[in-house]
Amino acid sequence: MNKPIVIKIGGAILDGYSQGKVAALNALLTVIASLNNQPVVLVHGGGCIVDEMLAQAGFVTEKKHGLRVTPKAQMPMISGALAGNVNKAIVASAASLKLPAVGLSLVDGEMVQCQLSPMQLGQVGVPYPYNSALLDTLLKAKFLPIISSIGALENGELVNVNADDAAVAICQLLNAELVLLTDVNGVKDGAGKYLSSLDQQLAQELISSGVIAGGMTAKVNAALQAANKLRRSIAVASWQSPEQIVDLLNGANIGTRIQPSFT
Repeated sequence: MNKPIVIKIGGAILDGYSQGKVAALNALLTVIASLNNQPVVLVHGGGCIVDEMLAQAGFVTEKKHGLRVTPKAQMPMISGALAGNVNKAIVASAASLKLPAVGLSLVDGEMVQCQLSPMQLGQVGVPYPYNSALLDTLLKAKFLPIISSIGALENGELVNVNADDAAVAICQLLNAELVLLTDVNGVKDGAGKYLSSLDQQLAQELISSGVIAGGMTAKVNAALQAANKLRRSIAVASWQSPEQIVDLLNGANIGTRIQPSFT
């Protein structure tokens, strides 16, 4: 079996789906379906959909450093949105394309264990890879696991997990390649040009200067963490060009490659 590839999606591709615009998601799933004998795991967030549902229920969304603050009172709605509505909608889209998919959360099969984040973000978990048995079985049977970023603490309490961090943990669990699909073609420099490569030093300079900000800060930090732990580069690319994934598997550079630090 080839080395698995973990693809993380979120942002506008899911927001568009919630508004009935299925073309982008279906284009990605069609590319995945074309990858013969290539094990793929899809990890998803869905913050835009969660924001919409919370607003309708009268909740206010708070973020710190681009990361969602999750009060306990919001956790049932967030877990229901991500592990329920969003996850099953993606599974149903895959099924409509004759792509055998299985909807999961991080806690299923003890794939990932979580500890409460020390960043005072409320009911937010930090994920750690734990048991690959379930995913190994599904991938061997040629299923597409679709994993929501909902985990659990040791005491059984559900936690919200940043989807980029969740993808990193699954990538570590499977020793897989990782592609973080975002709304843009990569990471920009101070002049507004896309970078083909980004290392720790340049990333910190761009974060400190405010060039990298908001959700992209969390994404870059997650990619740097993955690159360092896996000792190889991580691709940050656009979901609007899903055919790039085929190019990636053929050895081409796509988007911005986040480089590991070997110091």
